[in-house]
Amino acid sequence: MALTVSRRGLLAGVLGLGALAACGDGTDPAASGAGGGGGGGGGPFAFTDDRGTAVNLGATPKRVVAYVGTAAALHDFGVSAFAGTFGPLKAADGGKDPLAGGLDPAKVESLGNAWGEFNIEKYAALRPELLITNMYEGNQLWYVPEDSKDKILGLAPSIGLTVSRTSLATVIQRYADLAKALGGDPTAGKAQFDTAAAAVRAAVKASGGLKVLAASASPDLLYVCDPKVYGELSYYRELGVEVIAPTAVSGGYFENLSWENADKYKADVILLDNRSQALQPKDLAAKPTWASLPAVKAAQIVPWQSEPRFSYTGCAGALDTLAKALSGAKKVTT
Repeated sequence: MALTVSRRGLLAGVLGLGALAACGDGTDPAASGAGGGGGGGGGPFAFTDDRGTAVNLGATPKRVVAYVGTAAALHDFGVSAFAGTFGPLKAADGGKDPLAGGLDPAKVESLGNAWGEFNIEKYAALRPELLITNMYEGNQLWYVPEDSKDKILGLAPSIGLTVSRTSLATVIQRYADLAKALGGDPTAGKAQFDTAAAAVRAAVKASGGLKVLAASASPDLLYVCDPKVYGELSYYRELGVEVIAPTAVSGGYFENLSWENADKYKADVILLDNRSQALQPKDLAAKPTWASLPAVKAAQIVPWQSEPRFSYTGCAGALDTLAKALSGAKKVTT
């Protein structure tokens, strides 16, 4: 396994992974690999995923099982063929997890809510036609357990989409391509997304060079995230946002700072992982180093969902939040 324990902690616990045997056969009908066919009429389905694996089916699949964030993103594009999901569908309080977006938990079968949970018997009973999820490390399928992946992947073809070390715009385009192949609308939410992106560009120009730090907090460590790895942070940089890049990245995704050293990077604005597993500003108030940070003193802390929903609709809100934060922030570092 390529991931470190800290990476799992940030993405699956504070922020695993299964490997995949190639599924599907035939050749990709589109030279770009973007997928073709499908449509709303239920014709042949063809799509080549980011492993280079071509999936060709005689008809658009009607019983799709997907990682929750994947299903929610495709749902934003108008795809509704989900028989089941795996991953965080429900929050700790019993409500719907924010990553689930517009999904209705009452209308899909959950195969497991947490990392390592994937009920193979339930999966088989759904008679799945296609499994879809993200990929953070190489060809490893997100939330498909390593110890049971062979059984799982033997039941239906699978599609994996790369979501790290590439721009958010690229990831969303791949989701749009897949949504089109599944009969959805690949342009859904794009106007809203473009408007929000333009607002971020405008805020950057007017803000006077604000430095932004993306981080997640735990009791012992502050994780400073590498913008080159996170799709949304890479995209923010494309929009002109000065996102700080840590200089001592460990495990490929972030730099681990003890709280004694949490003031290594001076930022005007902090994007702080806002999921329930991560500590929030109220939890950090008693930590002297946190309280001494310029952005904290200026109350310029912005909630950040570090695992986005990769659709135009799912990411437009985060862009709006960032634009408003930058517009309202002041320069507090030199």
